[in-house]
Order: sequence, then structure tokens, then C-alpha cells
Amino acid sequence: MTAMAKRWYIVHAYSNFEKKVAESIREQAKQRGLADLFEEIMVPTEKIGRKVDAERKFFPGYVLVKMDLTDDAYHLIKNTPKVTGFLGTDNKPMPIPDSEAARILHQVQEGIERPRPSLSFEVGEQVRVSDGPFASFSGTVEEVDDARSRLKVAVSIFGRATPVELEFGQVEKI
Repeated sequence: MTAMAKRWYIVHAYSNFEKKVAESIREQAKQRGLADLFEEIMVPTEKIGRKVDAERKFFPGYVLVKMDLTDDAYHLIKNTPKVTGFLGTDNKPMPIPDSEAARILHQVQEGIERPRPSLSFEVGEQVRVSDGPFASFSGTVEEVDDARSRLKVAVSIFGRATPVELEFGQVEKI
């Protein structure tokens, strides 16, 4: 029997647990002697900023896995904590086209070679908090500390404007 070429699949994971899921899949594959089914497991990220090694995920909540999709591989991933399933229809994992995988890998490589400039924010600008305990809150930028890549944002909590200090990566422009 000839080995099939491994294909890229997209695994849905809880947001902010992508790296943990990728590591867990690697560990379980090793423990169960299935490591040869998995060629690559990655969380597509890019470096942002120059001073601080911050990373931004291209696809929050997704882990890319290049594997031979056998029943064992499927069940290993489905039973990994914090995995909600595969990208596909009717719960059938669908491989992504090689061209799409190549584009994503290129994007990751570009981000490593050429870090994107950090975002710039201005006082008075409206932002939405995308990460941390205040996720989904909106607010107004009160202070910008470019050197530390941090902002002070006035977030409305229970009807009162409360200043919250956040990292650039935790907010997005509205």
C-alpha cells in the first residue's frame, strides 16, 4: 500500500488555546505511535512590532495540521481538549487546497522576515477590546504609550467610564 500524500486540514480550537491544542496533538501522536501520520502542526502567526516579540494570529481559533487523515488521526484530534471540530461539511474534514496552504505558509514566512509595523492609535479614537477580560467592550483611547505598545482606554463598565490599560494587540480599531 502506498502512503497517500499528506494534506492540510484546519482544526477549530477555542480561541487563545491554539498553541496548547497544537502541542497536545503532537504529544498524543507521539504517545500513541501515530507521529508518522502528522507532518506539520502549526498556528499561523506573524510577528508584530520591532522591540517586543508580539505575535498576531492570522486565524484566531484555528490550527493547521498537515496529516494523513486516518481514523486514528481523526479520533486523536477530535478527542483533544479544546478542539471543537474540523473545517468541513457534515463533520467530514475537508483538506484545504495546496495553493491555499502555500499562501498561508508564505504569509507566515513573510511575517517572520519582515515584522509588520505596530499599529498606531490616537487619543480620542474609538476602539473595541478584542482580547482579555474586557473583550467585546468598546472604548475611547485616552493615552498612547508607543514605547511600551500600550494604551489607556476609557471603557464603559456599568455605565461608568473606567480607564483600562491594554496592549496594542488587545484592541482593534472600529
